[in-house]
Amino acid sequence: MMFSEKTPASLDEIRLRVARALNRNPMCRDVRFEIVATPRTRKGGNWTITIQSVAPDALWEASEIVSDIQEAYELSAAA
Repeated sequence: MMFSEKTPASLDEIRLRVARALNRNPMCRDVRFEIVATPRTRKGGNWTITIQSVAPDALWEASEIVSDIQEAYELSAAA
């Protein structure tokens, strides 16, 4: 299975991108999260997010935002 090329980024860069993306959506501005490094998956992902606080009506939006970022970025080897 082939997966598209992802942009390498540090934990801090991914954290910043997720925070900015969530902040752009009024429903997601109060979402609290943490980025977690994981073993690489078959789809090429090597990080995930744990959401620590999210309003029920913002869960779908926050999940979609994070999914889009996970498709674009992978945790760099230096992280």
